[in-house]
Amino acid sequence: MKYDVTLKIDYDYSQPTDHTRNLLRLLPRDIPGLQRITDWTLALAPRPSEQTWFTDFFGNTVAAAAWHLPIEEVKITLTFRAERNRDTPRLALASPLERLPADLAASRDPGPDSPLHFTAPSRRAPIHREITAFAREHIDPGMSALEAVRAIGQAIHAEMTYSAEATHVDTPVAEAFAARAGVCQDFSHLMISALRGIGIPAAYVSGFLRTFPPPGKEKLVGVDAMHAWVRAWVGPDTGWVEFDPTNDQPAGVDYIVIGYGRDYDDVAPVRGAMRGAGEQDSDQSVDVAVVD
Repeated sequence: MKYDVTLKIDYDYSQPTDHTRNLLRLLPRDIPGLQRITDWTLALAPRPSEQTWFTDFFGNTVAAAAWHLPIEEVKITLTFRAERNRDTPRLALASPLERLPADLAASRDPGPDSPLHFTAPSRRAPIHREITAFAREHIDPGMSALEAVRAIGQAIHAEMTYSAEATHVDTPVAEAFAARAGVCQDFSHLMISALRGIGIPAAYVSGFLRTFPPPGKEKLVGVDAMHAWVRAWVGPDTGWVEFDPTNDQPAGVDYIVIGYGRDYDDVAPVRGAMRGAGEQDSDQSVDVAVVD
């Protein structure tokens, strides 16, 4: 499936800000055999005083931008074409859940894709006693690691209510779990915490999701979404698989990966600092259009 994607993020400041610096993790990544990105542009207005590019430890592309003069707004526009292929089901090759600790102990890979980086608790996805207990309630003896991933993702979808008003970007995962409500970031952190609690390495995925209009309605421009889902390691033969607990489904051809990290902190789309007073407003729109 081919897509043309446009992302627009606008920041407006009530007072001019000085020494604004941002790190942008917005450009999707090439994934051999699964995803290819072409014809991309990233435009920033006003033009930054400095702009550099680098790749972080996990292989995500990062743009660093700085404005040395006072500014009253920042407008970010990203466009690109993505080709996303369908992943091949590999249930029979996943390790039995009880064998996963031995598989991890045998791993000697220090690279960014190693599951060893995704077993320990992180700031936004800690290993929490009640969340681990929830995960254990939804797995059965003899399950493969992949079956456990799907069972826990389905249980989170069934237990949690999607609500943009229930949480904010810094809500702890335990608080969202207690309320049984949140957004895709909360669903994903909850699933990561649950999987790590039972010994399955899990990562946070930032990306774009193609959405569909109601039956009989035309698709509106700009109403698609930035999204978050989960990547889990289910053994040396199968490797990594991706699951979306918010929508209770494997991440397939409607999902475009921006980057991978231990949690949201590693792949926040825009992160920065500024010096100034007053308030900040932001607006975002995403359009994921199918290329015939």
